[in-house]
Amino acid sequence: MESKDITLLKKALLRQKKARQQAEKILEEKSKELYDTSLHLKETNKILENLLEEKNSELDNVFVNIVDPYIVMDLRGKMIKMNTAAEEFLGYTIEDNIMLTDLVHPDYKQYSINSFSALYTTGLIKRYRPRIFTKNKGLRYVEINGSIVKDKTGKPIAAQGVLRDITYEFEMKSLLDLQRQRLDIIVENSPLGILLTVKGDLIKSNRTIEEMLGYSEDELMALHVQDFISIESLKESQVLREKMYEGNMDNFSINKKYLRKDGSVFSAKTTVNAVKNSKGVLEYEVALIEDITHELELEEEKIQLVKDLESSNKGLQEYAHIVSHDLKSPLRSISALTTWMYEDYKDKLDDNGVYNLKMMQEKVESMDKLIDGILKYSTIKSDNLDNSIVDVNEVVKEITDIIYIPDHVRVVIVRKLPTIYADRTKIHQLIQNFLSNAVVHIEQKRGLVEVDCIERPKFWEFSIKDNGVGIPKEYHEKIFKIFQSIGNKERSTGIGLSIVKKIIDLYEGKVWLKSEIGKGTTFFFTLKKQK
Repeated sequence: MESKDITLLKKALLRQKKARQQAEKILEEKSKELYDTSLHLKETNKILENLLEEKNSELDNVFVNIVDPYIVMDLRGKMIKMNTAAEEFLGYTIEDNIMLTDLVHPDYKQYSINSFSALYTTGLIKRYRPRIFTKNKGLRYVEINGSIVKDKTGKPIAAQGVLRDITYEFEMKSLLDLQRQRLDIIVENSPLGILLTVKGDLIKSNRTIEEMLGYSEDELMALHVQDFISIESLKESQVLREKMYEGNMDNFSINKKYLRKDGSVFSAKTTVNAVKNSKGVLEYEVALIEDITHELELEEEKIQLVKDLESSNKGLQEYAHIVSHDLKSPLRSISALTTWMYEDYKDKLDDNGVYNLKMMQEKVESMDKLIDGILKYSTIKSDNLDNSIVDVNEVVKEITDIIYIPDHVRVVIVRKLPTIYADRTKIHQLIQNFLSNAVVHIEQKRGLVEVDCIERPKFWEFSIKDNGVGIPKEYHEKIFKIFQSIGNKERSTGIGLSIVKKIIDLYEGKVWLKSEIGKGTTFFFTLKKQK
């Protein structure tokens, strides 16, 4: 029994030994695998550490070479890292131990505190725009976008950000804001009414148009354009507005009738301009409105006055012809009677009687000349000009051949006179009056009348100079008015120089004179060159 138990015990111990050996073998194999795995992990970790160092180095190079200034600061605001762009822009290096907060302008301190508080809370800072002091460039406006830097445990350890110089942008914006404010002031105080509309809907108005229409700004904004424009004006402008929206025109001008709040009507010149976006699409219209009611009334009055004047001139001309006929008929009779009386009774009359008869004849002749002068004056007008090529040299020759020139007087042309485009008859009248006036007022032993002309860019400037008695200065303006004359009343009707003035006016010219008593007179006149 005992032998059998011993045998079983030995077998059990043998199985146990084999199981232990087998377990040890398995444990040895697993230990080797674990060791090999550990070695592999170490190698892998080393490779990863190297890769991480390479990536960090690459990242550092990116930030160092980035175009915009890049900074890293600790949580107190001290600069701990800057790229080259940051150093050049700020004018400082890390060795200067600069605090970002020390660079911020005092006016932006509270704004900066609030911005950094948001950075620490959210982890990001966007469009932070302070004004800062730089070492070399003075005050600059910058925009900073940044984030919090954390360690492996997620704990914030620093902050990083990219700076952008927005000084020019800020100055331009400030300038545009200032210009916009000035423009608003100009628009608001403009003497023209201004409306901003989109297809008839009102967007903005100025005070002038509100006063024109009698509405407040709120009342006007509640209306549509058609509510205060007459139906006729709407129909007329609708066609033009459609063309503008189709792109066929950028602006147009039209006279419209506007309805005020109180029901009254006024006329206004309205200029509408299209305002387009960058793609050329019309976004809205700007209307400039000028009240021309008074101007239109004046224009109507002017038209009526012109009609009345034309009618009056026509009546005056007819009256002048009738009067001249009615006056000349008895004058001819008186002239004939005085001539007969002189022939029949000259032997029976004493010297005084003969003198009186001659005086009567002279007065009749003067009266006849006066009537002729009035007729000539009344017929001078622009609508009966018969313009043609006129050689002024020939005109002067014709005149000197027909007028009376005393033996002691010479008429000379200083230099060749021009050929002009004008009414030959009027030019003949003009120069004849000047020459006739000159030759009869020379009391020198040797009289001289000189005719000359200088060409100007737009005018011909003529002059007629004599060495006669001269004209007192107080008469220089007066003599060009009708029935005004000086000197010998018997030889002057007082109409000649008024005819001269009227003809010169027809050619948009001027007339003036220079004179010295006892030495002579020079008349100047210009005639506008005709096309």
